[in-house]
Amino acid sequence: MSKIQMQTPIVEMDGDEMTRVLWKMIKDELILPFVELNTEYYDLGLPERDRTNDEVTHEAAEAAKRLGVSVKCATITPNAQRMEEYKLKEMWKSPNGTIRSILDGTVFRTPIIIDSIKPVVKNWKKPITIARHAYGDVYKAVEIRTDEPGTAELVFTGASGKVSRKTIQKLFGAGMLQGMHNSEASVESFARSCFNYALELGQDLWFSTKDTISKIYDGAFKEIFQKIFDEEYAKRFNEAGIKYFYTLIDDAVARVIRSEGGFIWACKNYDGDVMSDMVSTAFGSLAMMTSVLVSPDGKFEYEAAHGTVTRHYYRYLNGEETSTNPMATIFAWSGALRKRGELDGNAELAAFADKLEKACFDTLASGVMTKDLASLAEGVEVKSVNTAEFIKTIAEKLA
Repeated sequence: MSKIQMQTPIVEMDGDEMTRVLWKMIKDELILPFVELNTEYYDLGLPERDRTNDEVTHEAAEAAKRLGVSVKCATITPNAQRMEEYKLKEMWKSPNGTIRSILDGTVFRTPIIIDSIKPVVKNWKKPITIARHAYGDVYKAVEIRTDEPGTAELVFTGASGKVSRKTIQKLFGAGMLQGMHNSEASVESFARSCFNYALELGQDLWFSTKDTISKIYDGAFKEIFQKIFDEEYAKRFNEAGIKYFYTLIDDAVARVIRSEGGFIWACKNYDGDVMSDMVSTAFGSLAMMTSVLVSPDGKFEYEAAHGTVTRHYYRYLNGEETSTNPMATIFAWSGALRKRGELDGNAELAAFADKLEKACFDTLASGVMTKDLASLAEGVEVKSVNTAEFIKTIAEKLA
């Protein structure tokens, strides 16, 4: 059988721990036998990031801007424990945060739904996509911890030399301080990415902040979204038969729980981080969640929404059998290959991505599942298998 050809490379970003193991298995068994894979490879594993002083992450992000489509494996964001474990020079920043900042993108996360696993929220019938702003807030915050009384101030010195100053709080003992920021340009990009994605999917867009409490910071998000919608998107939304509306985040949570799903929920950075985990878990499993970073100028980076599955990796290193769910990582690959096919006019490559996903769904429909799904499945005779057996079954159905 002749392999499917690719005209333009996709950017391939390898990662860490168990997901790095899955990455190789997926490529070897589900992609390389069928596709003449054309990638520009970057190793974003923690040892290589440390060796290059994290320069490799910046190079990968610039390549993603240049080539337009990328696929990323899960990576470690080091803490103090990881510093010691990997003997790192520095506690390097999150690769995802770096890439999001360079691409100026928004993260869209959507659960992968199968018939045999019912959502915890019984009235959810359609996927809920979380649109997460990918810049600023607590992820770019500056923090101080003090052990003495004093006065905390927020000070801004403008380029003109004008100084604005506000007292945050007079502390009468030890305390913690945090300063975070955002930019109007980033919020504008966030808004346009959300509106464009809603039009692409033909789904309503909800947006939520807490502007009643944060009247300036959150209020700016609300104002910018509404202004861009009114000036650039209202007519297009009306023609597409879809709606945009804003509500407070606590009201949004109540509305989401009561809904049937089938919409995009746009959230600020931290809110989106939390709510995407809530939505994915309520639909079944964090391992059943797709994630794509979309920039306002149409660059795409596909990845799994979960981490590096450290616990399974340590078992794997000890020679133990694991039943790690590879679905989100497989769908990262299928999403990137489909988008590359669409952008290049390569119908055969896009069709392969569809077939790869169908082989995954057929495997799960037959009852063959990893352990995390086996305990949740209903109405099907379940066969719980390890990771290698699960991928092998998918490969057989794909062939």
